[in-house]
Amino acid sequence: MTERARVLLHPAFRTGTIDRRLFGSFVEHLGRAVYTGIYEPGHETADEHGFRRDVAELTRELGVTMVRYPGGNFVSNYVWEDGVGPVEDRKPFIDLAWRTIEPNTIGTDEFLQWAEREGVEPMMAVNLGTRGVAAAAALVEYCNGEAGSRWADLRIANGREKPYGVKLWCLGNEMDGPWQIGHKDAHEYGKLAAEAGKAMKLVDPSIELVACGSSSMTMPTFGEWEQTVLSYTYDLVDHISMHAYYEEMDGDRASFLGSGTSMDRFIRRVVASADAVGARRRSDKKITISFDEWNVWYLQTRFPGEQNLPLQSDAPRIIEDVYSGLDAVVVGDLLVTLLNHADRVPVACLAQLVNVIAPIMTEPDGPAWKQPTFHPFATTARLARGDALDVRVEAPTITTAKHGDVPAVTAAATWDGSEADGQVAVFLVNRTAEPVEVELTHPGVVLSLGGGLQVTADHEPAVHGPSTRRRSRRST
Repeated sequence: MTERARVLLHPAFRTGTIDRRLFGSFVEHLGRAVYTGIYEPGHETADEHGFRRDVAELTRELGVTMVRYPGGNFVSNYVWEDGVGPVEDRKPFIDLAWRTIEPNTIGTDEFLQWAEREGVEPMMAVNLGTRGVAAAAALVEYCNGEAGSRWADLRIANGREKPYGVKLWCLGNEMDGPWQIGHKDAHEYGKLAAEAGKAMKLVDPSIELVACGSSSMTMPTFGEWEQTVLSYTYDLVDHISMHAYYEEMDGDRASFLGSGTSMDRFIRRVVASADAVGARRRSDKKITISFDEWNVWYLQTRFPGEQNLPLQSDAPRIIEDVYSGLDAVVVGDLLVTLLNHADRVPVACLAQLVNVIAPIMTEPDGPAWKQPTFHPFATTARLARGDALDVRVEAPTITTAKHGDVPAVTAAATWDGSEADGQVAVFLVNRTAEPVEVELTHPGVVLSLGGGLQVTADHEPAVHGPSTRRRSRRST
């Protein structure tokens, strides 16, 4: 017997405007994300700056609006000053996060100019692991300062006269994690983030700041970390970060397909923690969320851990997960969750862009191709515009080992236009193993179907190589 569900929507009932930064991604100096990822000067498609045009074209097709850089764990031992100026004068160094010899060929200027050429907004992170206030403020001055000050003049001497105008800044990365170089407890980090943020905003008051939240909902300090950090930074920061990765464990397909429920609970709990701090301060300010790392990542079943990596050079292959149709459906479910929290999640980054748990893969001196996870992201980024609608779903539930009972169908919708005339985009996920018949109810609104994309979570194994672009089933 076919299960049935009903989705009710109306353009008058809106929850929040879709911020285009919701469709961000992430490029870290990790594995082949940079070298032979976005950058490969000897490649046949390389532009005059050494960046791969084939990757740039896929990035545009993916719909990425913003890219976070340079980390990630990498940033917590990074000396940004060593990565600017003439490339021939830069010295390689050991990246302690991923145990790799970093050649220092790509740095702040190269990345920001690539982002500018590709029309994506940069999101920069500062090192609050091994460095602190002065280095963070200096980097803002280097990127955004006008001529006449030390670090702005250094940028000009390095060939870039116009300020980059970077607006969004992360105050470190995953500082709650014991794996992080320079790991701190919540009080240590909160005090440092407040001082660094204060100095950075004195350099450029227009910037937005992201405080580090919990690295996952399973961290022992979760909840307490957010409240302590925000007790120091509430008046300075605009966003608090969230990071979450999902994978199928021990063949538990049902729990994996219900990952959006876990993400939803995570968002609601962080929002509650932030609002509790605001209430105690009698503040009307709302801290929003920068979900600046999310994806399917087989962290526990395929990755040996940073401490077990040998010291390597020449852009080693690290964390190059190969994705299946099932993974793509889960990515779609996570996107539905983000859309349904558009009122409090204006910023998000699919981690990462190329090669490292990525929707785009490359071979050195070879092709670039799409993984199955490319398609739900590209479709959502293209169609989800305007306002998120308050969608009501009536559906049966399924029981999962990890999340309890979860809805069998999830949905999100957006409306782009006036209340009388516009375009609606509906995003549906079937979490069951069987077809579900969905009734779309839209009282008082006339809709016509313009097209669609279907991704099927079949039982076929993931396939590595350019042929993966054919693994999504399209319907129009």
